[in-house]
Amino acid sequence: MKKFFAEFKTFITRGNVLDMSVGVIVGGAFTAIVNGMSNFILKPIINWILAIVLGKDSLSEIYTMLVEVYQTDEAGAFLLDANGQKMYDLTQSIYIDWGAFINAIINFILIAFVLFIIVRAINNMKDKKAEAKKGKLTKEQKKELKAAGIKRCNRKAVMAYFEEKERLEAEAQAKAEAEAAAAAAEAARLEREANPTTEDLLKRIVVLLESKN
Repeated sequence: MKKFFAEFKTFITRGNVLDMSVGVIVGGAFTAIVNGMSNFILKPIINWILAIVLGKDSLSEIYTMLVEVYQTDEAGAFLLDANGQKMYDLTQSIYIDWGAFINAIINFILIAFVLFIIVRAINNMKDKKAEAKKGKLTKEQKKELKAAGIKRCNRKAVMAYFEEKERLEAEAQAKAEAEAAAAAAEAARLEREANPTTEDLLKRIVVLLESKN
């Protein structure tokens, strides 16, 4: 029994179990936020617009009757609505519920839209934080700016300084590479003169013969 509880303690204190628990709790709260924004803010506005366009009080009234069954009272008389129309018995009738279908589509679009807005805001915050970290100056850079008399609060001057420094470093590197290539070429030429190949010797012989003629 002691071993059993020890294993259970190890199980519930694992990092992945705790992470999963936090994810489930946060996910539930996040779902409530998304549903709340969708159902209590955006959806009523859309229903109001649809009511104006379609002339219906809600999407629940948009349907196509296939088999009509009307509500009746105990005496068998048809029940009438406020407009004097016979009221359908939806529990007995067969109909296509366009309103429920449209409502499902609207829910999907609203939830996707809300998720997009929230995720986009979170990603923008992460991007700004990453840019801030990327633009953070090191101790050496701070010393360079201080020695150059540039204030760190002057972002334009700081950027111009480091851009100019980067340009000069690139020019110096290109110059060093060119000088190294020239030195290597000269060393190769001297080496070839000191140790000529058969082709070089033949060329020299041809030059000597042409000069005598």
